[in-house]
Amino acid sequence: MPHEEHEETEVVVVGAGQAGVAMSEHLGAHGIPHTVLERHRIAERWRSERWDSLVANGPAWHDRFPGLEFADLAPDAFASKEQVADYFVAYAEKIGAPVRSGVEVTSVRKHTGRPGFRVETSQGTIDARFVVAATGAFQRPVIPPVVPDGAVPTQIHSSAYRNPGQLPEGAVLVVGAGSSGVQIADELRRSGRRVLLSVGPHDRPPRAYRGRDFCWWLGVLGIWDAQTPPRGAEHVTIAVSGARGGHTVDFRDLAGAGIELVGLTASHDDGVLRFAPDLAENIVFGDAKYLEFLRAADAYVERNGLDLPEEPEAHVLGPDPDCVTSPRLELDLAEAGVTSIVWATGFASDYGWLDVDAFDENGRPDQQRGVSVEPGVYFLGLPWLSRRGSSFIWGVWHDARYVADHIARQRGYLAYDPADRKH
Repeated sequence: MPHEEHEETEVVVVGAGQAGVAMSEHLGAHGIPHTVLERHRIAERWRSERWDSLVANGPAWHDRFPGLEFADLAPDAFASKEQVADYFVAYAEKIGAPVRSGVEVTSVRKHTGRPGFRVETSQGTIDARFVVAATGAFQRPVIPPVVPDGAVPTQIHSSAYRNPGQLPEGAVLVVGAGSSGVQIADELRRSGRRVLLSVGPHDRPPRAYRGRDFCWWLGVLGIWDAQTPPRGAEHVTIAVSGARGGHTVDFRDLAGAGIELVGLTASHDDGVLRFAPDLAENIVFGDAKYLEFLRAADAYVERNGLDLPEEPEAHVLGPDPDCVTSPRLELDLAEAGVTSIVWATGFASDYGWLDVDAFDENGRPDQQRGVSVEPGVYFLGLPWLSRRGSSFIWGVWHDARYVADHIARQRGYLAYDPADRKH
């Protein structure tokens, strides 16, 4: 048997994606000893759990850490998934992050009778005073149990989709109309497939408006700093795309290009899929959010006297396509030639390895700005951790600074000893 190592450090950071790398930078700035454990490679999900043509949803000038720009990429361009992964590798090297790849954390348990935690890994054990769960929210692909196995030849989650050639010949149903579902459906349609897109409630911001990217608008309008999602919109997906240089997602355009829109995928019975009669309602909801955004931007321009070109045509919505006004409510999968379903239905977190009392009754991290109710345990990389921007590249960097500052303060308290004070 190989010899298992045992060691000690002040902080163990679990995960070396954007959250883990950011955490390492701020811990390093405080001079706090730490190690970052990553079961695969740095930013592995960007490389192996995303489709081939994926690009970042924010422009390079915005979707980055403050300390490093993207190499060989125009500021307004959208980085490919490989460029994003390479960026984090370069960043980790730049800051000298103590990342150990190929090390899987199997359990974290609180010590009994003394401070800190025992971290069990595939390469031995580590005793740590603090643990940061930087694995993020996108751990376990979620496929709703609607269509039984075997009802169509292929059912995959968007995290397993790579390119059109991966799927068998035939029509494809894409379920989910956030950024992933929209981009995958569009790519499949451009490859010559018949595509149906199941559209649920969504937010549909403009990619750009009056010469500024929507990331800029979210910043100046203070939306990035919103601390809680709008009531009723906690889980609403956002349809925005950086594909092909970036463009505003418009479901009318997708329908005009040949994609058939259907409502929320509701149930399956004996080869027939049924859709909720909510398609028009979901399109109207997305349109309302879009127009609300434009009006807020116009008001900001007028209030501040900015010289930005007017864009009245952006406010004009075309007529609803037939598939919206007369929506399909059921689909015989075999008759329609549907051989694949791609579920772009999001992810759930997976903290099975974190055996501590840091979760609420629903199993979600019980934390405030990343500081959990279990002293010494922290979370990073979760949506809405502190604000709307928390799960974005730049946002996680700022959240990591707050968590590192909190750890530094706790170390100060723990190091306090009245006997050391000079009178």
